[in-house]
Amino acid sequence: MALEVIAAGLGRNATFSMKFALEHLGFGPCHHMSEVFADGRTQVPLWIAASQGNPDWDAIFEGFRSTSDYPSATYWRELSDYYPDAKVVLTTRDPDSWFDSVNETIFSPRMMDSLKGSPVEVMMNGVIFDHFDGDITDRAFMTDWYVKRNQQVVDTLPPERLLQYHPKMGWQPLCDFLGVDVPDVPFPRVNSRDELGAASDEMGGIPADPDAAERFGREYIAQLKAKAFG
Repeated sequence: MALEVIAAGLGRNATFSMKFALEHLGFGPCHHMSEVFADGRTQVPLWIAASQGNPDWDAIFEGFRSTSDYPSATYWRELSDYYPDAKVVLTTRDPDSWFDSVNETIFSPRMMDSLKGSPVEVMMNGVIFDHFDGDITDRAFMTDWYVKRNQQVVDTLPPERLLQYHPKMGWQPLCDFLGVDVPDVPFPRVNSRDELGAASDEMGGIPADPDAAERFGREYIAQLKAKAFG
């Protein structure tokens, strides 16, 4: 199964909303970092290999029709080449708002410390942090990097293949771009910033134990999906 939609927005750019929206439109399952945790014993080694220059995209995305969030957002260029028929959706936000969000959640010391010494830490370094080439706590550096990175996506892909999008735009532009009907339900709204903070507070970050981490991933997806269309 080839990917049909690549949501190229970085983590903390409505990636969960995009996951649930694409699945609702018939492009599911949609890969997402939460899916990596939910199937960590398979996915984590595959992503480590990808970060080391040996990607097996067919194995990583087996059973998936679309993708959103990290780790795939890091590899938007490689994936858009490997799946030349896939359409690309770029979600963006205010750079300072993005910086605040990642530092309170996925880049927070609490979250990163919970992964120390685990294969997930190796994966996260390889697929996310090693690509910044700078201080991720430096607001000026990170916001500048964010703007330049998103512009690279725009400058690289042909306009007919790319949609620059924000969930506030609603279903219509996304459905027009993908050639599907507009659903009769509200666009999914996911407050994953608060949910992730609560989950990491409760468990001290992402569980290092493989069973617990996979259970966390599955429960986190189910929890957010139940609220997405409410």
